[in-house]
Amino acid sequence: MDPDHFNHRQARLSTGWTYHYVDEKPANNGDQTVTLLCIHGFPDLWYGWRHQIKPWVQRGYRVVVPDMLGYGKTDMPTETSAYSTKNLCNDLAALLDHIGVTKAVVVGHDWGAFIGARFALWHPDRLLSLAILSVPYIPPRTQYVSLEQIAKLFQPFGYQLYLASEESAAEIEAHVCVILGTRLYRTSDARINAILRDGRLREVLLNAPITEGCLLNEKEITYYLSNYERGMIGPLSYYRTTQIRFGEELAASLPSKPRITVPVIFIGGTDDKICPPNTIESQGALIDKLTVVTLQGKAHWLMLEAPEIVTDEILFWLKGLGMVPGNRQQCCL
Repeated sequence: MDPDHFNHRQARLSTGWTYHYVDEKPANNGDQTVTLLCIHGFPDLWYGWRHQIKPWVQRGYRVVVPDMLGYGKTDMPTETSAYSTKNLCNDLAALLDHIGVTKAVVVGHDWGAFIGARFALWHPDRLLSLAILSVPYIPPRTQYVSLEQIAKLFQPFGYQLYLASEESAAEIEAHVCVILGTRLYRTSDARINAILRDGRLREVLLNAPITEGCLLNEKEITYYLSNYERGMIGPLSYYRTTQIRFGEELAASLPSKPRITVPVIFIGGTDDKICPPNTIESQGALIDKLTVVTLQGKAHWLMLEAPEIVTDEILFWLKGLGMVPGNRQQCCL
């Protein structure tokens, strides 16, 4: 799918950063149009939503998809604190301000799911509803838990220790093509568990890359590579914000008000090795209206593995909520 066939925009936001984003509007765009704000994860771009954008627009939705901070053609600050979820959520709110949208349906995958759920806490008045893919809602913590502790509690998160390390940026920059192949490789294969464990991602990256099963074709890989020419310090900074995020959330008393009150849909794959089953179940206790969709035999990259299903499940969910183009009551909640 040609990335040039989308409506690209850039804007300097009130938060000070310049964001690149795709803004696709339906033919009958107006006051009653529902806007979908889509947030990508690592190591993705706006382009991760390419299979969903046009079909959603054809159904009458406006679809806005930014390159997140540090990615693609969006600014890449060197300060780690710029990538805290509080600051990223402020950027997204500023983007909505810039495009003149009061409330949006927020749709996130991977890091985008985590950020989207935090957006519901930091800016609850800016959401109509929330769709999160592959990463369930994890509420703010009352006590600090380091990334090292998290990896011990849930071993598949061990790969994050490498991504958060100081040496990872230079090594990944030298092997970006390999990391796209290994990171996007997702099947129900025991080797994936080994890769995700502490240290194995670096080993695979530098010594024995597994490239079969990559979900990207050659042209798509070329496009991704062209967007990583500035380096990886921005994308990797997300993994280095654990303590910063905890401090910001504690200072704002977010742990004392962790409920998400807007309707939420969670979509996950049964073969996703980095999606803890217990968190899928436990998130329901903190979400007022939760819909869970489980995709059998699918893994982490749902927009690529099951593009039509993801598109249709979210459309069906929105229809059930009455959040359809032309329904002014729901659009302006």
